[in-house]
Amino acid sequence: MSSTAATSRASDSAERASSGAKAMSYKVNINGTLFDKEDARISVYDHGLLYGDGVFEGLRSYSGRVFRLREHLERLWDSARAIALTIPGTIEELEEQVYATLRANQLTDAYIRLVVTRGSGSLGLDPNRCSNPQVIIITDKISLYPDEYYQNGLAIVTVSTIRNHPASLSPRIKSLNYLNNILAKIEGLQAGCVEALMLNVKGEVAECTGDNIFLVRDGVISTPPLDAGILEGVTRDAVIELARESGREVREVSLTKHDVYIAHEIFLTGTAAEVIPVVKVDGRPIGTGKPGPITLDLIKRFHKLTRE
Repeated sequence: MSSTAATSRASDSAERASSGAKAMSYKVNINGTLFDKEDARISVYDHGLLYGDGVFEGLRSYSGRVFRLREHLERLWDSARAIALTIPGTIEELEEQVYATLRANQLTDAYIRLVVTRGSGSLGLDPNRCSNPQVIIITDKISLYPDEYYQNGLAIVTVSTIRNHPASLSPRIKSLNYLNNILAKIEGLQAGCVEALMLNVKGEVAECTGDNIFLVRDGVISTPPLDAGILEGVTRDAVIELARESGREVREVSLTKHDVYIAHEIFLTGTAAEVIPVVKVDGRPIGTGKPGPITLDLIKRFHKLTRE
């Protein structure tokens, strides 16, 4: 084959690949209107961008059904009320828009990000100068952790960045300002860990940068209470229900690093992560250093709940 022909064929292949990639580009829903991903825009004067003034939710769909959509939307509305932000429309209307966006993108198993910003305003903190809150729905594929972590477990590290003081900013508000978690994430990554454990102002176990934490000892499952400064995770609540339905005791109690180090099993829960085992903390093996039987059982039960 001549170099000219080879170049032409390579060019044709690249063009076809580019066309295919463009055809597969997902659409983003902004205030009920669908835009190509590349064309989805909000104002640079939006206070969500300027000051992190807004709220969000992360959800998952399985086989076309959004897992606990109502619970996520109710929490979104609660977060908005807590910062005096009025979300346009109703919960029912947003439910319909979520499913419409999934259908438009031909997605059945997907990650969904709902974002509500304060809207465009003038420079300055006054939210009364903002108008038209932006409601954004993003649907896409997600794989937070590789399969090997689910099979062999995570190693995490305790970081110096503590959770926000609840009297300063309630961790139960899923605000667009996630800098506290990001700083902890940076510490974890610098230590060679993809997830990091955060303590609260009292030095008690709070949660990880994006997940809730559970400890298992002598068959009893423990997790920090809400007043430890944690987000009340929807997946956390689902796993607590599954554990109790299986006859296991679940305690919501204050925990320390001592409790972490002597745990027989540890696992994390989150919308994107689902249920994932932890086998090492701060370089110390947890239990046998392998995912434990209770963790593995809850992973199976959660998969059944979401996929069957």
